[in-house]
Amino acid sequence: MKFNIRGQNIQLTAALKDYAEKKLGRLERYFEAPLTSEVYVTLSVIKGMQTVEVTIPMQGLMLRAEERHTDMYASIDLVVDKLERQIRKHKTRANRKLRQKGGLKDLFRMDNGAAAALEQEEDFELVRTKSFDLKPMDVEEAILQMNMIGHNFFVFANSDTSQVNVVYKRNDGKYGLIEPTS
Repeated sequence: MKFNIRGQNIQLTAALKDYAEKKLGRLERYFEAPLTSEVYVTLSVIKGMQTVEVTIPMQGLMLRAEERHTDMYASIDLVVDKLERQIRKHKTRANRKLRQKGGLKDLFRMDNGAAAALEQEEDFELVRTKSFDLKPMDVEEAILQMNMIGHNFFVFANSDTSQVNVVYKRNDGKYGLIEPTS
């Protein structure tokens, strides 16, 4: 695994960096082949809480987890545990989706209990569907609309790019924008 570890509002020490690499390196045992993509890790301090964000982009799948604690080492442990739970919970479904898309190999290594996991696999239950017209607007207006309705995200047609975008409120109180790559 290749790591891209950065600190935000924190002094990134060699010990902290080594600890994060060692703990996140444990995830390699869940993959059939070594990861070729970079693992992005951001260690930050937000409002006195030690926060760790990990993003692992893979072909056809993205793993992401974020955890906060008063201790940075505990945050790293918690985020690794969260990623392991995500992988164990969804590996059967992810492998099946990749095979359906024409993938030759499984992404995740299957253990001896894989057959049992297949039987116990939970279905995602869609409980509500909403339809609405996408009014063209700029990002600032979309943030204003989101805040007015009290949601933490808002889907809109970006008047500058004519594409569907999403604005969302981040945990640090700032805003993010999700837009398609093409």
